[in-house]
Amino acid sequence: MSEKIEHASENAITQSNIARVIPSKELDTLSCFKWISLAINDFINAKMISLAYGLIFTLLPLSIYFLVKSTAWYLVIFPAMVCFMLIGPYLAAGLYDVSWQFEKGKKPSFRHSLKAMSRNAVNEWGFGLILMILMIFWLRVASIIHALYPSYLDPNLANLWPFLIVGTLVGIAFTTVVFFISAFTQPILLERKVDIATAILTSMNAVWQNKLPMFVWALVISFSVLLGFVTYFVAFLVIMPIIGYASWHGYIDTIETKRERKFE
Repeated sequence: MSEKIEHASENAITQSNIARVIPSKELDTLSCFKWISLAINDFINAKMISLAYGLIFTLLPLSIYFLVKSTAWYLVIFPAMVCFMLIGPYLAAGLYDVSWQFEKGKKPSFRHSLKAMSRNAVNEWGFGLILMILMIFWLRVASIIHALYPSYLDPNLANLWPFLIVGTLVGIAFTTVVFFISAFTQPILLERKVDIATAILTSMNAVWQNKLPMFVWALVISFSVLLGFVTYFVAFLVIMPIIGYASWHGYIDTIETKRERKFE
């Protein structure tokens, strides 16, 4: 990665005056593959902890799937997703702590990673609530799009394609917003005692300043999630810890500090 600091060119994010925006570095286009390499190394060096978190990330969607399939009660998807959005930031914080301990030259432990979840608890909960609100909003928009489909039409591709295109475009827009506000927010809240507005604006600015590298990273995450779904979530056992570790290394690689970090 280039060590050149991305001197924050003025934009709507840095000029918002909502909160402080921590400067970001300029990334190479394929920086995310370096993060993944470091993440795989963390996974190998902390197999049991990694698999423990991977098991949680696997069992949650798997439980929802089997519950819906066995009861045909599709309404359970909504409260289950709400719970997942609320506890997701805490689970991710545990993974970040494992990589952080390695960088400090210490041996990570599952117990220490659990303690890390409460390091900035109020703002972590706040971030979870923001994600939950965005998810609820997306579900409402999706239901409106579905309601606009005339019930008298046959559900074939010719009739469905306008609604599929609209739904896909809206979904991409929501996903982009979530990616901007969440790419680096959780690692920032874990390492630094800052408010949630500072963390979110810093994340948004870092993604904006590194559009192409972060687009590649978003594609990698999307492919990983897709792989998890086609394997009935089994691949999440390994994929989710690696994505979590890679996100931490991406944060270290991207967000600037006033003083150089010394992990020893």
